[in-house]
Amino acid sequence: MRPIVHQKNGFTLLELIVVIIILGILASIGFIQFMKTIEKARTAEARNILGAIRSAQESYRLEHGSYASESSFIEVNFPVACTASHFFSYSLAAGSASAVRCTSGGKHPDVPSAYTITLSYSDGAWSGAAGYY
Repeated sequence: MRPIVHQKNGFTLLELIVVIIILGILASIGFIQFMKTIEKARTAEARNILGAIRSAQESYRLEHGSYASESSFIEVNFPVACTASHFFSYSLAAGSASAVRCTSGGKHPDVPSAYTITLSYSDGAWSGAAGYY
C-alpha cells in the first residue's frame, strides 16, 4: 500500500498576512517619499517668483537708484496672500523678499507648519536661505 501524500495547493493565511504587511510598509515609505518630492516641486514656485521679484527689484533700482520697499510694488505682480493658485504668500522689505508657505487657504497645503524662503540683497550680491540659492 502506498502512503498518502498531501500536496500543498495554495498559500496559508499567515503567508498572505506577511505579504500584505510587507506591501503596506513599502507603500507607506513610497508615499512619504512621494509627498516630499511634491513639496520640493511646490517650492519651485517660490524660487521662480522670488527670482522674478529679484529681477523686478533690479529694474526698479536702475530707474530709481534704490530698491523698492513699499508693498504696492509687490502687490501688482505677486500674490501677497494665500490664494487658490499659489502655495506661498510673498512679502517685500528693503533689499529682501520672502515667501511664506501657506498652511491654510489656497490649495491643499500638505504641510504641518509654515516655513519661509528668503532672498536678500547685501554688499552688492543677492543671497538666499531655506531653499533659495
